[in-house]
Amino acid sequence: MINHSAVMPVAKESNAMAGPPIQAAFLGEFVGTALLVLLGDGVVARVVLLSKTSDQMMITTGWGLAVALAVYVSGRLSGGHINPAVTLALAARGAFPRSRVLPYWGAQLAGAFVGAVLVYVDYAEAFRAFEQREQLIRGAMAGGKLVGTAAGGAGVFATYPAFDTLWRNLFSEFLGTTVLLLGVRALTDRRNAAPGGYVEPLALGALVWAIGLSLGGLTGYAINPARDLGPRLASAVLGWGRAVFESHGGYFWVPIAAPLLGGLAGTFLYDFAINRHLPGEGEPSPPGELSP
Repeated sequence: MINHSAVMPVAKESNAMAGPPIQAAFLGEFVGTALLVLLGDGVVARVVLLSKTSDQMMITTGWGLAVALAVYVSGRLSGGHINPAVTLALAARGAFPRSRVLPYWGAQLAGAFVGAVLVYVDYAEAFRAFEQREQLIRGAMAGGKLVGTAAGGAGVFATYPAFDTLWRNLFSEFLGTTVLLLGVRALTDRRNAAPGGYVEPLALGALVWAIGLSLGGLTGYAINPARDLGPRLASAVLGWGRAVFESHGGYFWVPIAAPLLGGLAGTFLYDFAINRHLPGEGEPSPPGELSP
């Protein structure tokens, strides 16, 4: 099966534990994640439904730019997490209030659901033409998998693996999210060579772009539980039904569990291998240090 789905998702660490009121932060995460999925799933829909060949460069570029714009929109209001794995990882290291984890997750999931519905509304005619061209019945399965290119169109919304080896798929999502949080921590750590300011969201988008190009082919690099589960729920409501959870051996839980664990691993790795060794304020920098 050709895997057309892509990823997503990320953010920037909050500078203060207090932050804005929870209602404002919730709205920031909701809007940011909705925008992420609208543009990310939108580029997948454009390629899958309207192109004759898969264009992975277009998909990975679209997701990277979607991440950057989503962080620009929500960064000041909520920290621009737009990803439950980011929220959990920051809370685990004491950089984010644990009382806000579940509200953030709820906002991210709701935003991802709404973003996916908007993609469907925009591309509804293209979905119908695609199903007629491919002679597909929406939600039909054969051999335990959704029938057709890009999981019969459901792959526009959520991720489905290219191969069926469970442990490899778990490892791929775990590895991708480990790299994601390792990069997020580096790019937002003011004690390191963080770009800061208006460049930071672009750098985070480039990070997701790089992950998609290098590690995204096997599972569609969800690397974001909300980005995958929200649109998967939307696709179930929009006609693909229970098949989106049953397809590929009930794969749906992998892009939820593996990114959460990978995010924790990436954060721990950065703190253990990099952060604790950085020179403190007033200490000499290493020779040959690149200027941030």
